[in-house]
Amino acid sequence: MENKKFDLNSIIGFLLIGAILIWMLYTNQDQETKTTEAGTPENQEEVIINSEDNAAITTTENNKPATDSLTQAQAKSELGAFAYSAGLPSATNNTTTLENDVLELKVSNKGGQIVEAKLKNETTYTGENVYLVRDGNASFNLQLNTSDNRVLETKNLFFEPKLTESGENTVLSMKLKAADNKYLEYIYTLKPGNYMMDFAIRSQGLNNVINSGQDVLLDWQLKAYRHSKSISYENRYTELQWMYEGDNDDSSGQGSLEEDEDVDIDWIAFRQHFFTSILLTDAPFEKAKFTSENLVKDEDVDTTYLKSFAANIPLKLKGGELNENLNWYYGPTDYKILNDYDRDLDEIVPLGWGIFGWINKGLIIPFFNFLISFLPAGIAIIFLTISVKLLLSPVQYKQYVSQAKMKVLRPEINEINEKYKDNAMKKQQETMKLYSKAGASPMSGCLPALMQIPVFYALFNFFPSVFELRQKGFLWADDLSSYDVIAELPFKIPFYGDHISLFPILASVAIFIYMTMTTGQSMQQAQQPGMPNMKFIMYLSPLFMLVFFNNYASGLSLYYFTSNLITIGIMLVIKNFIIDEDKIHAKIQENKKKPKKKGKFARKFQEMMEQAEQQKNKK
Repeated sequence: MENKKFDLNSIIGFLLIGAILIWMLYTNQDQETKTTEAGTPENQEEVIINSEDNAAITTTENNKPATDSLTQAQAKSELGAFAYSAGLPSATNNTTTLENDVLELKVSNKGGQIVEAKLKNETTYTGENVYLVRDGNASFNLQLNTSDNRVLETKNLFFEPKLTESGENTVLSMKLKAADNKYLEYIYTLKPGNYMMDFAIRSQGLNNVINSGQDVLLDWQLKAYRHSKSISYENRYTELQWMYEGDNDDSSGQGSLEEDEDVDIDWIAFRQHFFTSILLTDAPFEKAKFTSENLVKDEDVDTTYLKSFAANIPLKLKGGELNENLNWYYGPTDYKILNDYDRDLDEIVPLGWGIFGWINKGLIIPFFNFLISFLPAGIAIIFLTISVKLLLSPVQYKQYVSQAKMKVLRPEINEINEKYKDNAMKKQQETMKLYSKAGASPMSGCLPALMQIPVFYALFNFFPSVFELRQKGFLWADDLSSYDVIAELPFKIPFYGDHISLFPILASVAIFIYMTMTTGQSMQQAQQPGMPNMKFIMYLSPLFMLVFFNNYASGLSLYYFTSNLITIGIMLVIKNFIIDEDKIHAKIQENKKKPKKKGKFARKFQEMMEQAEQQKNKK
């Protein structure tokens, strides 16, 4: 029987192999432990990217490339190098945090994109921090067309992070490498105390990798989170907006937008009522396409998201490379903050168009900001209302004088109505003749009222949009930017809601008293043919306010309640202490005796009426 001999070299070899295997097992176990502690899943999601010879590079559960599927051609290929980056240590879903005292951002290695944007000093109606980006509700992706006619999407590729400090600024470089000197880079620069962040897209050495004959497609998407207790109210002010051709702005409106396209785009904003995500560019984008979808199908059902927004932007290559200087804004839809950037971002705040916006920006906002700097929000609204009423008091005085004149003339108007009750044209002629002699006109009361409309409509836009009222309480209202609640209903009333707000009730009562005092004086005249039914309007307006404003900002209802109370007070003072009806009557009688020179229009109008009367008599 042959004796077995032990080969020393074989023993040493087996020992070395065993030691290597033990070391590899220990290393793998240590790597899995570190990955799990870092918050990355132990089994990393598989990423497959085609390289030049259509083979695949696959990341394994240990985040190492499956080298047995790599060919020599792939290893040398620059496209393969992009794919190979999926096997680098950065090829995990780890994030890097940038933050200052107002904003915290988390940027993922995967896609190099912002995956979390938290406003540190703002909370939702439930008391949680406001997040504009979180849990996959947003996506930022570049679609690269390669020189061999394939497509790479950055959201599926892994970037290598490098966080540095530049003075007071925090700078994060995210590189998607083909080689050390060939890469695509995102550069985030966050400044202290600022919601605006510099953002640059650069490429180097990729002119032979990216197809220079096709644009790089930038795709930005976001689903807008709900932050307020009223779904319908917040959704009404949640829109996609953009600035184009220098000074024109447009929006998706309150509903869905299938697709819209504009050119020379300066910025794109995904507005969520009081908070906004904005992408800005130093050099306007040549064009962009926009879509928006309303995700709220039933306002009675609790929801996480309000609307879904998407912007699709072609980026031009410059010398075969990418070079874009952009900015990100994640912050409040606050007029003062946005206006300070001097990039027309104040247009994002819905303050009204034309003269209404000018009144808000030039008068109301500066004055209200002054008031709220030293007064509680509710008291500031009351002081603002008093100031507006005092400013408009001369106009209202003329309106009341006109009403007093019409009251004095009513007996004579009634006589004319009775005398010519069967001849409407003659009745109109005699009435106009009386107005002309007395120096009175129904229009003289309407014109002052019309002059007040721009201010009232400007304030109607102001209160739902002013950020300073958000989560500021007054009396029983805990948030002047939302509705107040004194009672919850066990059911929902159509158009009214499932709660009772007190401020709209008080405002409705005040406007009913005011309209009773004003329309009651001219009720008989209002019932003439062709005139509106003032009694119907007197009841309709308070009812409309009661129902419609039940879900509106309580700050707006507070304004209308205070405004109508002051108006009633001013009206009583003018009626009882300023206007003397006997003097007005005497003056009217004096005017009637004076020869009245008719203007060209009045003469023409009278001739037309007389001709019409003659033709009627002939018939």
